[in-house]
Amino acid sequence: MIPNKEYWKYRYQNRQTGWDIGFASPPITNYFDQLKDRDLKILIPGCGNAYEAEYLFNQGFKNIYILDLVEDVLQSFKRRLPEFPSEKLICADFFKYKGTFDLIIEQTFFCALSPEQRRDYTNKISNLLSPKGKLVGVLFNKYFEHKGPPFGGDKKEYELLFSESFTIKTLENCYNSIEPRMGNELFFIFENPL
Repeated sequence: MIPNKEYWKYRYQNRQTGWDIGFASPPITNYFDQLKDRDLKILIPGCGNAYEAEYLFNQGFKNIYILDLVEDVLQSFKRRLPEFPSEKLICADFFKYKGTFDLIIEQTFFCALSPEQRRDYTNKISNLLSPKGKLVGVLFNKYFEHKGPPFGGDKKEYELLFSESFTIKTLENCYNSIEPRMGNELFFIFENPL
């Protein structure tokens, strides 16, 4: 099954959002805190409630774009952060979206995609990143007993998949995951070599 727009809209409307921790993920915010260039052009695909975008915006990053299939979550974000530019709220299919970014943030979007879409995801990310641009975020380092989403994976699988398109700079266990995910997340930095 490949989850579609109606599937995700239903999940949000019925508060079936177990992936949503209610704030920006600590491994990702720790990475943000090390960034010095506030002009980086950043994309957060499958953004959901976009806590990472809110964190970045409040830290002075203004060139942030958030993308989701579900208009409701983008409107909810805009109500929460009315000063965020409306033209940077993108309701679109990630796989059809066009643009170029210095940094793409991965936070529970990859695990929401069916495993059969993973190669399409890596190809699309590579096309969206500028030369030497980075894909940064967290991935689940576990398999789930239920049929997804979320869909799990492990370090070896990710190394094989992502090394086809990216230079793997970092892929390691998160030391600063939230308690329920401790030991089950990998922090990564993948660089577009093109």
